[in-house]
Amino acid sequence: MVPEIASAGPVSAWGLLRLRRQLELGLPLTPKPYEILAEKTGLSEHEVMTAIRQWQAHGLIKRFGLVVRHRTLGYTANAMVVWDVPDDHVQALGQALAHTSYITLCYQRPRRLPDWPYNLFCMIHGVDRQRVMNQLATLIAEQGLEQTPHAVLFSTKAYRQRGGRYVSHD
Repeated sequence: MVPEIASAGPVSAWGLLRLRRQLELGLPLTPKPYEILAEKTGLSEHEVMTAIRQWQAHGLIKRFGLVVRHRTLGYTANAMVVWDVPDDHVQALGQALAHTSYITLCYQRPRRLPDWPYNLFCMIHGVDRQRVMNQLATLIAEQGLEQTPHAVLFSTKAYRQRGGRYVSHD
């Protein structure tokens, strides 16, 4: 798919390929990352932003955000809290959890019965386990989740994190 830029016609396919490769490396840490991407790809800043928006709208890019290395920042008590939520409530609860300041990630996954009944996952990053558990207790009380089955899984290892991959590297 070659995005059309208003009144400018099609954008260079090679420029778009270069843009997708650059996006795999992450956004440059600068006040104007799209300007830097434009310089590196031969596109205009407007073309870069339009292409990214269109790729998101068409599902070619599902998420666009930061990869934060929490342990480097001192957050070593990282808990994935998994919930067994009735299917007709998972959307509303997921949105509520996602808007909680100390929840850094929240998403729905299918259950894997009979061994794994959980369908809603959220991440709490903390500097110590007790603080994370206190935040979880507050969350449970505020959301009325006292009777909702859940498990708390603290990470024991940091796995390699990276952004999306869009271009074949064969």
